[in-house]
Amino acid sequence: MTDGLDHSLDSMSLQHVSPLDGRYAHEGAEVARHFSELALMRYRFVVEVEWLVMQSELPELTHVRTLDEGEHRQLREWVDGFSAADAERIKQLESETNHDVKAVEYFLKEQVDQTSMADIREAVHFSCTSEDINNLAYGLMLKEGVASEWEPPARALVDAVAALAQETRDLSLLTRTHGQPATPSTLGKELAVFVLRWHRQLRQIAAIEYLGKFNGAVGSYNAHAAAYPDVDWPEISRAFVERLGLIWNPLTTQIEPHDYMAELFHAIVRFNNVLLDFDLDMWAYIGLGYIKQRVVEHEVGSSTMPHKVNPIQFENSEANIGLSNALLTHLASKLAVSRLQRDLSDSSALRNVGVALGHSRLAIRSALAGVLTAEADEPAMLADLEDAWEVLGEAIQTLMRKAGCRNPYEQLKRLTRGASITQAELVEVISQVDITADDRDQLLALTPRDYTGLANKLLAWMPESPAGDG
Repeated sequence: MTDGLDHSLDSMSLQHVSPLDGRYAHEGAEVARHFSELALMRYRFVVEVEWLVMQSELPELTHVRTLDEGEHRQLREWVDGFSAADAERIKQLESETNHDVKAVEYFLKEQVDQTSMADIREAVHFSCTSEDINNLAYGLMLKEGVASEWEPPARALVDAVAALAQETRDLSLLTRTHGQPATPSTLGKELAVFVLRWHRQLRQIAAIEYLGKFNGAVGSYNAHAAAYPDVDWPEISRAFVERLGLIWNPLTTQIEPHDYMAELFHAIVRFNNVLLDFDLDMWAYIGLGYIKQRVVEHEVGSSTMPHKVNPIQFENSEANIGLSNALLTHLASKLAVSRLQRDLSDSSALRNVGVALGHSRLAIRSALAGVLTAEADEPAMLADLEDAWEVLGEAIQTLMRKAGCRNPYEQLKRLTRGASITQAELVEVISQVDITADDRDQLLALTPRDYTGLANKLLAWMPESPAGDG
């Protein structure tokens, strides 16, 4: 080589521009199974083969004979055994045609020419425009890729946070509003909030309709009707799209309009944003000392401060959410817009779908790693509560309202606003307010750690494992 780079396999990950293929190659490899260029070629090949098979099953299409059992088996073997060598051959054909979908068509014809199916080679890609193949390939890619590579870690994260919420459902927490000490809750209840939010987004993602079209150059079956004017082409189109496991879109231009992709990407952005909110809270709880991270031997937290155990997993997650959301938001806006019956700007944009989902998956996996090494520091949480007697001012003024006292909020505001109040000072206030003996006894027995309302009971509304959703 003359470029000065080491091209050995062991060094290649150091030379990639994208960190999904380099530093995070162990994560990127999982995404590549469904979203790489090789995967796209395979999905296109699947669609071309399936259309050839379906034509052979339709007696009204007289240009294609019925395939025998061996020929069916051969086609399935080509699909199941699609390899990197096949993709390389398609790439060679593309270098000659300068057309990626045409190269897949030619590749399948090459395969067919070497078998008893050579007589039906021209049925390959019959009446198709490239986008008939492309939109179905991307539909399959997204449907299978999201289900196989994105949803499992997302659901694992939600399950892990739900488990941590259950473990800490009774653990009192001094909350923060505007960064200042506020009414206590429990750590479990605050974590359960995220679980419920994620469940809503997962349900919407699971309900996405992955659409497909199969209707020719401008969506009007022109070539189809010219060849077979009496055939019910819309019905054949519907049957073919549904055969692939997609939802048929009956009205399109040359392209399927990609609105379902926008719906999917926006839903994943919302999931990402809940995760970002979670990352920031976990980072803050670690900074406050309420959550600590289990120390992993041999790891280094700082190059100069040996005591550090940094919340790097949540920071890594935060960074990758930003990258994912930037791409997904752009794709959702860009893909739904096309000039007249078709322009090619969507083609290049679509090639970044895997990158966008890859960064989201990496963010989820990073946060999951952080959750699995996190544990609550109960003594630290209780110590902060013991120094925050002023938070009981809310309870005192509420019981004063119940008793009909005049201006209770204003009275407590003068005592507690912006001030740290000791237990003795608060007892003195309680002893002087005009409330019933029972209410006074209740307040005197109350401590910040006990003033959590119904927080631990609210976990009854936390959804169960998202594995059963959708």
